[in-house]
Amino acid sequence: MQLFEFKTEKPFHFNWSGKFIAPNDKWTHITRSLSDFELIVMTQGELHIAADDKKYTVKEGEYILMHPPCRQYGHKPSKCTFYWTHFAYNNWQNNPKIHDKETLEHTDCAIFLPALAEIPRIDRLIVLLKQLQDCDRKYHNRNLNNYSLTTILCELYSQLYLSAGGTAVKGEQMQLYTDIVDYISWRIHENIKVSEIAAYFEYNEKYLTTFFKKVSGTPLKTYILNRKMELAKALLTDSNQPIAQIGYDLGFTDNHNFSSAFKKITGQSPSKYREAYAERMLFHQ
Repeated sequence: MQLFEFKTEKPFHFNWSGKFIAPNDKWTHITRSLSDFELIVMTQGELHIAADDKKYTVKEGEYILMHPPCRQYGHKPSKCTFYWTHFAYNNWQNNPKIHDKETLEHTDCAIFLPALAEIPRIDRLIVLLKQLQDCDRKYHNRNLNNYSLTTILCELYSQLYLSAGGTAVKGEQMQLYTDIVDYISWRIHENIKVSEIAAYFEYNEKYLTTFFKKVSGTPLKTYILNRKMELAKALLTDSNQPIAQIGYDLGFTDNHNFSSAFKKITGQSPSKYREAYAERMLFHQ
């Protein structure tokens, strides 16, 4: 799999962006000559797309970064939903270094992105993509759009290669930490209690909370709430679901508790947050 190295001394050049929903299961991506980069973030279904003689299947929760110049086309029909963004790099030269392996030295002046990969935290990407579209629609400011796009690509790189906060741990401790994170993701739509997590992993509740904060830098209860709110933000910007239903689907017993928790974390009510990013760019082809 190709790995692109982009220098980040200057922002990327944003061209356009949107959200696409296939009208039916017979839809196939159009055939065209791709003259700039395209980032596709899959939110539902599978996309069957090709670049020249290379065929890809991009699954829900994955992204594909397509490199120009190429002949882009769909090689199989499917019903799917995805965000897409077109951009140029290095004053339209579109000439990143391309590597065949990921064992590279990471620096502060470059980002590395595989051509195709699973997104660890797609909810964060959805919110940023929605913000980019909203800014483009409201302000039409090239500088703002360029830096918003650059933030999205840096966020994706950070999710793939940079670990967040806390104390470095190895071996069994790291396995316990990742198991806890996976368990929370598995039950994120339920009313998860710290005591239940401790019982599941057969650890003392106090020990587990201390351990998790030491590793992640965040208290376990706060981490769970933050994860729920990240998902809530993605659902508020990416769907038309009623706010009460979103709260219920994330394990809150009523709308008041959900709204209070959301405002505590974000400083805004769910309705105000949704209004702030209401103008989604939706495309049907």
